[in-house]
Amino acid sequence: MQEDNFVNVEIADRVYKVRVRKEDEELFLNAVEAITTNVKDYAKKYAYKDKQDLLAMVLLQYVTSYMKSNDKDVCNSEEVFKYLERINSALDNK
Repeated sequence: MQEDNFVNVEIADRVYKVRVRKEDEELFLNAVEAITTNVKDYAKKYAYKDKQDLLAMVLLQYVTSYMKSNDKDVCNSEEVFKYLERINSALDNK
């Protein structure tokens, strides 16, 4: 039986309580750390109005890398759109 954990993470000065499968928790926390590092790097390099601008740049970086590594048109993937909508919804709900 898979066990889920609730993990509190901070991304761009917002705290999110997220349910993560126990076996994915370390990977998930590493992803949060990578996002945080990239947000800080963009904040040092570029002018921005708010953290949403930085998150958009990080997302663009990751999707571009994903598209290159998978050599397929991810923009037509309904699954990716649904995932991005869930992320957007989570950010909107704070």
